[in-house]
Amino acid sequence: MHDDRTLVEARLRRVLDERIRPAVYPESVPLRVAVWHAPGEPVPVAEGLAAEPERIEVGARWGAPWGTSWFRVTGTVPEAWAGKTVETLLDLGFDENMPGFQCEGLVYRPDGSPVKGLNPRNQWVRVGAPAAGGEEVVLHIEAASNPVILDYHPFLPTRLGDKETAGSDPQYTLARMDLAVFDDTVWQLVMDLEVLGELMAELPVDSARRYDILRAVERALDAVDLQDVNGTADRARQQLTAVLASPAVPSAHRVSAVGHAHIDSAWLWPLRETVRKVARTTSNMTALIEDEPEFVFAMSQAQQWAWVKEHRPEVWARVKKAVAEGRFAPAGGMWVESDTNMPGSEAMARQFVHGKRFFLDEFGIENEEAWLPDTFGFAAGLPQIIKAAGSKWLLTQKISWSRTNTFPHHTFWWEGIDGTRIFTHFPPVDTYNCSMKGSELAHAERNFKDKGRARHSLAPTGWGDGGGGTTREMVAKAARLRDLEGSPTVAWETPRAFFWKAEAEYPEAPVWVGELYLELHRATLTSQARTKQGNRRSEHLLREAELWAATAAVRTGFPYPYDELDRIWKTVLLHQFHDILPGSSIAWVHREARATYERIAAELNDIIDAAQRALAADGDRELVFNAAPHSRAGVLAGGAGARRFPQGTSSAPRPAGGFVLANGLLRAEIDAQGLIVSVYDIQADRETIAPGQAANLLQLHQDFPNMWDAWDVDEFYRNTVTDLTDAEKVRAGEDGTSVRITRSFGDSRVTQVLSLPPGERRLVIDTEVDWHETEKFLKLAFPLDLHAERYASETQFGHVFRPTHTNTSWEAAKFEACNHRFVHLAEPGWGVAVVNDSTYGHDVTRTVRADPDRGTTTTVRVSLLRAPRFPDPETDQGVHRFRHALVPGADIGDAVREGWRINQPERHLTGAHKVAPLVTLDNDAVVVTAVKLADDGSGDVVVRFHEVQGGRARATLTASFEVSDVTVTDLLERPLPDAVERAGNSVALRLRPFELVTLRFRRA
Repeated sequence: MHDDRTLVEARLRRVLDERIRPAVYPESVPLRVAVWHAPGEPVPVAEGLAAEPERIEVGARWGAPWGTSWFRVTGTVPEAWAGKTVETLLDLGFDENMPGFQCEGLVYRPDGSPVKGLNPRNQWVRVGAPAAGGEEVVLHIEAASNPVILDYHPFLPTRLGDKETAGSDPQYTLARMDLAVFDDTVWQLVMDLEVLGELMAELPVDSARRYDILRAVERALDAVDLQDVNGTADRARQQLTAVLASPAVPSAHRVSAVGHAHIDSAWLWPLRETVRKVARTTSNMTALIEDEPEFVFAMSQAQQWAWVKEHRPEVWARVKKAVAEGRFAPAGGMWVESDTNMPGSEAMARQFVHGKRFFLDEFGIENEEAWLPDTFGFAAGLPQIIKAAGSKWLLTQKISWSRTNTFPHHTFWWEGIDGTRIFTHFPPVDTYNCSMKGSELAHAERNFKDKGRARHSLAPTGWGDGGGGTTREMVAKAARLRDLEGSPTVAWETPRAFFWKAEAEYPEAPVWVGELYLELHRATLTSQARTKQGNRRSEHLLREAELWAATAAVRTGFPYPYDELDRIWKTVLLHQFHDILPGSSIAWVHREARATYERIAAELNDIIDAAQRALAADGDRELVFNAAPHSRAGVLAGGAGARRFPQGTSSAPRPAGGFVLANGLLRAEIDAQGLIVSVYDIQADRETIAPGQAANLLQLHQDFPNMWDAWDVDEFYRNTVTDLTDAEKVRAGEDGTSVRITRSFGDSRVTQVLSLPPGERRLVIDTEVDWHETEKFLKLAFPLDLHAERYASETQFGHVFRPTHTNTSWEAAKFEACNHRFVHLAEPGWGVAVVNDSTYGHDVTRTVRADPDRGTTTTVRVSLLRAPRFPDPETDQGVHRFRHALVPGADIGDAVREGWRINQPERHLTGAHKVAPLVTLDNDAVVVTAVKLADDGSGDVVVRFHEVQGGRARATLTASFEVSDVTVTDLLERPLPDAVERAGNSVALRLRPFELVTLRFRRA
């Protein structure tokens, strides 16, 4: 007995492919085509339109990598086509299987007004509906010959990822360039059959509904005359009317379709190309909004909106109109869809400040959702930041990519480190490029973990990354699926409308506490070390610039650089995009990022220097400016004064070879190979290094993940390791109180300087690596004599605890994790911190020692460098400098302080007098992350701080200037109803664990 469905499906596929789809365009005539290749970078639209093109034929090769070619297509609509719908079909040489990862185009009229984008799944431009016949057609196409970088199997190293190495060979073959008649009836028949065929394939084998559809499709195919599809399409459609009219059952899953085009702000293309990708997509979507009255589109990333406003004002006008109509929704309220693991506290806050403010200023729209479909995991401090920005919802689907454990919810409350809860949704469709296929919707319904309690989910619908967004085919399918038996129902809605319904339906959703860890893409915490260092340094320079500029403005009338700081913050936030900061973009992106960070550093240092000189005035007194939030050697936090000098450090030969450094607090032994074999806490009478082991141990692993080279490190990398114990030289440093070590391995070389600063409980490790390895992973290990079942990693506005054991698959999957400035491990009464100036990735493992030593060794390993070959074949090659410090006897407060110390070094200046801090705090459990002037130019002083130790804290914050009023605000510096206990210029604080507070001081 044969399977009727299999036979009908096979028949349907062939008839659609070979007869019905080709009949959508039954008549066509070729267009005349000419092209002008722009030299170098893209040119303004007016220049491209005015250029004199040369004739080119279909079938010709065109487009050097990263080039821009301006095509002019001309033709005349045949008189015989009068009364018919006519479109141009413009195929630049597309591969329809890869929308967004190849050539693209934006079509203009001769007057320079944009029409729509050209993409692999969107090659048409409407000429007339109906056409009059005889019209002259003239269109211009700004075509980008972006090379194909991504080929999923295998990922091959390529030089195409940078225009400086990509060469000039043409990348594409010009394909169809025609005027054609569009048969709407045939196109509608295609949509009918695709929807029903896809639905039929998902229904149970023995369901009555499946057989109803099967028989109706058979009747429709029987009704089609294969030699006259256009003449019989309407007759075929009539056979499908009844099954398409059968309504969904009342309990059907409900899908909120959101028009969407996830556009990476940089990835396998440079930033400048994203500007054009966004222009093409927004042109497409505003055109689709005009054609489809129910369609709604949402776009995140205020930076991308700003690009349209700046670079494509004619597209911006259309976008603004669609926003005013409620059809084009600003989403997410962030400057970009950033990484959330690595950005520091203030940077994460400013993503929302600048993103939300842009949408408020431009449209008066307050975003209440964070929209991060593709970000590589979510730090546990994020819920509080979202709430502090005035938002309350989060959407992502990336956790569905996890390789080990399946997340147990799709709709839930996410609780962060301070107890804040955010209503969160993971679309069960498991993609942010939904195309309204029956298989996608059926998967969403089957996959939805919260069925029985809730029945709403969201489907981001459209091709991303330059694929053109939502297509008219997707809209047509959604219309048929609005209320169709056997399928989830579909309605176009904004993210806000979805979240209101979802939260109202499921207020008692389950709670997930702590970070949302992605069990994939763990190597993004290490790849492209220079980009990560640029980010870290920029964050701390911005803090310094704001602090000293605000202090100087209040003290001396120094002109606060509002515009410069605003611009620089936005540049830093842009580079925190989830394929730039994580190191997963092409070489071009990271080359430009390095240059950008250098420019930013120079600008910020100029601001800092000018403000400090204004504060210090002329004089010959030696001053130390301390921007860190803790006092250092007698210099108050946020102030400047004379530094107290503690007793020095001694250095002596070690009897067994090597050196011993001591400063009265610690005694460190470095052996003849430059390994740290002992760090003794003199006061606690406690050894730091595990018996028989050595710290400062560089370890080299083979690193060849199964798929995503720059993104992934797979657990099997640990199977092979080389301990780099051989040293070429171990000698006393030039200052006589440090040790200098040189090692070579492979084609690389390492120079380290170990030092014990006077009067400080920290051993500093400065590491310079001239790195020339391939597919290797370099770690720096610290085996500690500690028994700890968990450890703390700094995250935004606090720290998160992770286990050191692997009791369950959830813990085992976290074999590489993120920290900011420190990790901290402790037994009751004594702990150790490892702090850093620019690294994020690390691992912590626990082993039980054999007799006679017994006890437990807990090893912290810092991830230094990788060497993946895709998408940048030269990733991390060259010289890198890192600074780390081992801090024995540290509690969590010490870890916080030392993390700031290593990242916010003091500055030395000669001047006339000391500088008092603008604000002081009397409890180190509360740390100030920002001191600045209010963004509105009022001159108010804004101070942001949080509790850092994970406990309750009382403190008094005192301003050193006269205060007339103090207000609690949100991150956007808008007043909140919270009360303030104020006495004169002081405010009494009572903070919950990790509580984040922003105060606005009005000066008297």
